[in-house]
Amino acid sequence: MIKKGLLYAKSHEWLNVDGKTATVGISDHAQDNLGDVVFIELPQVGQTIKKGESFGAVESVKAASDMYLPISGKILEVNSALENTPELLNSDPYGSWIVKLEILDEKELDSLLKDSEYKEED
Repeated sequence: MIKKGLLYAKSHEWLNVDGKTATVGISDHAQDNLGDVVFIELPQVGQTIKKGESFGAVESVKAASDMYLPISGKILEVNSALENTPELLNSDPYGSWIVKLEILDEKELDSLLKDSEYKEED
């Protein structure tokens, strides 16, 4: 399932951009490949992370994977509900955002895929 109206990274993160703020999560394809999510490591609020750097990790019954930020940003908010209920990423991957960030370079958004361009492939 690909949600319309979002931007996607080839590494299967989605972004919902609203002005200079982006909400970031992982796609349905990503959570399906991971399997049952059992733990998530979230970044610190206020932390600045560059495009392509890890902003946390997600651990499932199959494997642990770093999550990479598709654009540079300053972390404004983390979804702390995921710390106690990481399985929300499986049940509602588009409603269970991971971080909200201040976009530091809007030009980096040009490298992301529109929903019509995103492919659920590895």
